[in-house]
Amino acid sequence: MLFNSIAFAIFLPIVFLLYWLNKSRLSIQNIILLVASYVFYSWWDSRFLLLLIFSTALDFFSGLKIYQSKTHKSKKAWLYISVIINLSFLATFKYFNFFALSLETALSSAGVHINAWTLEIVLPVGISFYTFHGLSYVFDIYHQRARPTSNFINYSLFVSFFPLLVAGPIERATHLLPQIEVGRKFDYRKVTDGLRQILWGLFKKVVIADQCASIVNTIFNNPAGYHGSTLLFGAILFSFQIYCDFSGYSDIALGTARLFGIELVRNFSYPYFSRSIAEFWRRWHISLSSWFRDYVYIPMGGSRGSKWQKVRNTLAMFLISGFWHGANWTFLAWGLFNGILFLPLLLTGQNRKHTTIVAEGSRLPSLTEGAQMIGTFLLITIGWIFFRANSIAQAITYITRIFSVSLFTQPELFSNMLFKFIVLLIFIEWIQRRKLHGLAIDRLRFQVVRWAIYILLIYFICYFAGAKQGFIYFQF
Repeated sequence: MLFNSIAFAIFLPIVFLLYWLNKSRLSIQNIILLVASYVFYSWWDSRFLLLLIFSTALDFFSGLKIYQSKTHKSKKAWLYISVIINLSFLATFKYFNFFALSLETALSSAGVHINAWTLEIVLPVGISFYTFHGLSYVFDIYHQRARPTSNFINYSLFVSFFPLLVAGPIERATHLLPQIEVGRKFDYRKVTDGLRQILWGLFKKVVIADQCASIVNTIFNNPAGYHGSTLLFGAILFSFQIYCDFSGYSDIALGTARLFGIELVRNFSYPYFSRSIAEFWRRWHISLSSWFRDYVYIPMGGSRGSKWQKVRNTLAMFLISGFWHGANWTFLAWGLFNGILFLPLLLTGQNRKHTTIVAEGSRLPSLTEGAQMIGTFLLITIGWIFFRANSIAQAITYITRIFSVSLFTQPELFSNMLFKFIVLLIFIEWIQRRKLHGLAIDRLRFQVVRWAIYILLIYFICYFAGAKQGFIYFQF
């Protein structure tokens, strides 16, 4: 079920009413949310609901066994059972064909020709996200950072809560489970702010991301047919497409959760206003970055040890993060590219610089800050070319053709309307960069102005709703 669909527009109010009509009965509320979550997930493909339930049960019972085990050996055994089975499912559905075809290509290069056996299977929506929910739960219990819950309904809701089920944010049990286990009171201000955040997310997704997609797809499907200026324009549009698509989803997810009195972790914090690559990765897909930091980077040694160890740990984290996104060498190249950009900052101790918002206490950035933001954005945009391209060869060709004489020509594909919406997005998010989301305007002095903004955004969303596109991160 797409957030930007008629089905969801009908589904959400029904769940909202049933939920708050039972506000004095926490167990019933949680059952309503769990059933709603399974309906939401089954809307895509009901065949994979059993896989979700099995993964949930596996980690629930593994968590209990880890906690109850009397010996360290037993605890580790149950941890390994959970990790191996979870990663086996992920590897089978997401990576088996990639490894099989890569092996076939490698052997063919060596003169050995085989016909690789591949699986004719569909990738279950959200498997990367709910797998990481469960793994963080058993890791935290194993390391005694959390205690297991004995309520299977509550744990199942933690894993499959429908706003975050298919594309995050990736929640931790230490943050979300306590909210599920205590009663929630109806809060009018939370509900209205949730609706505003949903509206802002829909605007970013429908009006900007989906409109960018049509131009981006045209350019990336035939990069050899366009001038360097058009290719650069297409890459910049993809930067805005993926940001508005994914952060738009996250806004809708956080806003929807707030309707039910639940606060999810923030996943984006205006990343394109970053002054360095390190700052960008503290502001982009925050829940995934922090997951890899806590469960991969730090256990490997983090930034401790020799320079070689720091380089190894950093590149490993970025490569794994890239591979998490998909079974394609382009994602590994994207991860490696970002890791290489990050290394100089780490090795010179500059990676923890810029921990506050840009232009703190000022309306406009300084010339230095402006140059840093533009430079960081352009580097990130080059990286996105690898992310979007069908192959590494296409990405290299695309980048090479950008840096040609034709870079100084007028782009062949251009949309004045889309350009105006992107400028509007940048303007609104700049003035709202201290707020949780772009439409956090509850303190705006004149109510008529607020309602005019709401109505205008709703009009734009309805006007552009015909070009509906799936969310990019559903494929991960």
